[in-house]
Amino acid sequence: MNSPLVPVVQVLRGGDVLAHSDALRAVYADAFSSPPWNEDEAKASEFTERLHHDARRPGFTAALALAGRDVLGFASGWTTLPPFPTDRCYPQAAAGLGARRTNDWLCDAFEVDELAVRPGAHGSGLAGNLLAAVTEGAPEGRSWLLTSVQAPQAMAFYRRQGWAQATHPSPDGKGIVVFLGPRHPARGLAPLPL
Repeated sequence: MNSPLVPVVQVLRGGDVLAHSDALRAVYADAFSSPPWNEDEAKASEFTERLHHDARRPGFTAALALAGRDVLGFASGWTTLPPFPTDRCYPQAAAGLGARRTNDWLCDAFEVDELAVRPGAHGSGLAGNLLAAVTEGAPEGRSWLLTSVQAPQAMAFYRRQGWAQATHPSPDGKGIVVFLGPRHPARGLAPLPL
């Protein structure tokens, strides 16, 4: 009887990740098709298009969990360069932190953009291994990410991994939150919720 393959985490830099873009698209679709994300095939295609752009960003790093030739999950990110971006959800992050903390805490730090694991691998510790691998080289330990307040399981996961919630949006169940990585020097300065 063959035992299942133990996933191996491989770290890739820059455009090297593009050789796996079809597999990453499939993982993305599996991971984000159910609640609270409810993303469709069009969103998975948008992710693949973004990946080709993102792989050229300074500091781009991806960690892939491989079981043989199968990709079970991945994490990716890059260095957030100043000035702080103003597209996507970035304005909400800046509003929650204020201009000075946004610049001091998030600029020139490693931003985790995606963390996706196939549902069959949930609960295996794989997501934590991917998150640790992709942030290992964060400048001076400075890593951060955004997630939705509508994803309480994701928020609880990041807390279990030692990440500190740095913003506390209104309790209306909408918006995004910023988390600072376990080695981020500002994590102890993050305000506690009211």
